[in-house]
Amino acid sequence: MTRSSKHRIILAALMVCICASLSSRASTLDDYTKRIDSARSGISVLLANVSLEEVGQPLQEPNGEVFAELHKLIPASERVETSSGAIETDNRWFTDGLASAEQSKELTKRAALLTELEKRLASLQSEIDDLRAAVSADRSKDDDKRKLAEIMQRPEYQPPPKKEESQAESLITRLLRWIDSWFPKFEPPAGSGEFLGSVSGVVQVVIILAVLALLAFVAYKLIPLFAPRFRKRLIPEAAERVILGEKIGEDVSASDLFGEADRLAREGDLRGAIRKGYVALLCELSDRKLIGLARHKTNRDYLRDVRNSRNVYSQMNGLTGSFERHWYGSQTAVPQDWDEFRRGCDETIKAI
Repeated sequence: MTRSSKHRIILAALMVCICASLSSRASTLDDYTKRIDSARSGISVLLANVSLEEVGQPLQEPNGEVFAELHKLIPASERVETSSGAIETDNRWFTDGLASAEQSKELTKRAALLTELEKRLASLQSEIDDLRAAVSADRSKDDDKRKLAEIMQRPEYQPPPKKEESQAESLITRLLRWIDSWFPKFEPPAGSGEFLGSVSGVVQVVIILAVLALLAFVAYKLIPLFAPRFRKRLIPEAAERVILGEKIGEDVSASDLFGEADRLAREGDLRGAIRKGYVALLCELSDRKLIGLARHKTNRDYLRDVRNSRNVYSQMNGLTGSFERHWYGSQTAVPQDWDEFRRGCDETIKAI
């Protein structure tokens, strides 16, 4: 039986087969979906731990605790309540595979088992999402109108409030009034109004320019005193970049990382090149404000960050799978794999 056939059997058992309750535990489809997503996150942590163990770095979380939580999230069988009735799920493929991964002492084999579990969970979650979308499409027009009315009541769709004067604008207004108060108010004699008015205007312009020059001089003297403090505050934030357990210097750009990946590929280290290329891609996405870097984030966390950008998500989803197969899994990389991965990175950046 092929892997795709097994997936279809599992999905059919989940979506169609309605039978008598054989398990003491019952949950809603929403709860079941959330636990699947949590299980995927847990497996991503375990895969990241494998990578950290390979380079001798501390683990994100103890493997034993993560495995224990995963066993609790998805039992071997349970009853799921849906709008069509109760169904029985058979999750022994997950519990058995998880147990095999937990017992495996060989890091490469454990990574391969975990990657296979994550792929099957992702496929199952995708099918459930498609089912939800089909159910949502059958809503009545009244439901759509009610939903639209609720959306239009949100704060972001309300007219903006009347703009209040900022502190800077208020300070400038008070400064101009203060300068204006320096000039005496008098009525010019008859017949000399135009001449005196022009002289008064020139004097006002000269005084305003002199005051502005004085303020600029004071700012020029004071700013250097405070600038070093600001630099000290900003440098640690820029320097602290950790991507998938790898520290990236503040002066290292995504282009530098791609160049290093190309060098590794030329030297024959295709597995390392794919990892470095994936890190470079995440760095590029961070520079373009599509994702936020964090020490604890896994590759699946970053993939979820770009879910709202369809083109980017579609490209990055394939690159993430390739990265997992070659770095965490047992698949040996060949030059064609690196060429396809490099092209995929370029296409992802173009899709932004």
